[in-house]
Amino acid sequence: MSTTAPTGAPGPEAAARPARTAGARPAGYGLIRRGRGSFLLHRRSASAVLGLLVALALICVAYLSVGDSFVSPGRVVAVVFGGGTGADQLIVGTLREPRLVLGLLVGPAFGISGALVQTVARNPLASPDIIGISQGAGVVTVGALTFGVTSYTLLPYLSILGGLTAAALVYVFAWRGGLHATRFVLIGIGFSIALKSVITLLMTKGDVLVAQQAQVWMTGSLNGRGYDEAAPMAIALAVLTPAVLWAAYAQRTVSMDDDTATALGIRLNRVRLGLVLIGVVLASVATGAAGPVDFVALMAPQIARRMTGTAQIPLLTSALTGAVVVVLGDLLAKTLFSPTELPVGVLTAAVGAPYLIWLLIRRSGAGARAAGGK
Repeated sequence: MSTTAPTGAPGPEAAARPARTAGARPAGYGLIRRGRGSFLLHRRSASAVLGLLVALALICVAYLSVGDSFVSPGRVVAVVFGGGTGADQLIVGTLREPRLVLGLLVGPAFGISGALVQTVARNPLASPDIIGISQGAGVVTVGALTFGVTSYTLLPYLSILGGLTAAALVYVFAWRGGLHATRFVLIGIGFSIALKSVITLLMTKGDVLVAQQAQVWMTGSLNGRGYDEAAPMAIALAVLTPAVLWAAYAQRTVSMDDDTATALGIRLNRVRLGLVLIGVVLASVATGAAGPVDFVALMAPQIARRMTGTAQIPLLTSALTGAVVVVLGDLLAKTLFSPTELPVGVLTAAVGAPYLIWLLIRRSGAGARAAGGK
């Protein structure tokens, strides 16, 4: 069937662009002029980013202030900018700041990863911890711990291998002349269950102390972590920054229906594979650094999308939302039941599990309404 548009009708490229008349701008956008150049800014997205940055800054100050010894926010700010007393520098700069830095890296990695996987799958239920990617990273990491590899600096690199292997298996089994979203999610859930069984088997075969260490890691925890674990995360994010910028652009093509994307000459399967690879690497290295912090990759992209009201999941807002969820979750985990510190994964799971149930009910309700309307 021909894809040529009738005379006077918009073609596929015009349909993919925001509708606007000559000299006008799309609804919800502001025009920013800089010299001879200008660009459009989505007002709601900009407000969401600004609000998240302010919230994250306040949460970080609270994170560095609260603990066994309280440090006032003014003294915290002084330490962050290189001042403060020796005692404040020890408490804030040495004991609390490294753990916070890791949280600020892990959260965005999970947020971006979840956004990319959900974009490719076109399903809000798809996330690295749901479709087996985090479990694949967990198998390799727990296996390494079982056989005596206890370096948290090395674990993030090993976890990438496990995550990529799990993603490749899911991708291959879900491929049937193309990547069908529902098949991708269902096969991923099957692999997730199978890989969790492998992790349990490895833990039963290992030493008791190693099994306890692996169990804490499997809940997702920042306890006792710091710059050694943050370094691989920072390297991964720095190396993948150009790829993430490309992904932000490529998302637009994946969000189109297959016929429109094909008509525009887009190699859709290659783009999807690239987005999945970026998401897998980010999720795997974050899992290796802090363990599988459950539901962050599931919640952050959907919260970000509702904040911005955009058609596609915004990567920057997802990253900031992931950072807020992880840092705030860890702050509550270490203070709510003080002096006992809970792993951050316990808090995110307590919030994420009901959210997942709500998503399932919402989607089943939407499906029932659609079926009733036919």
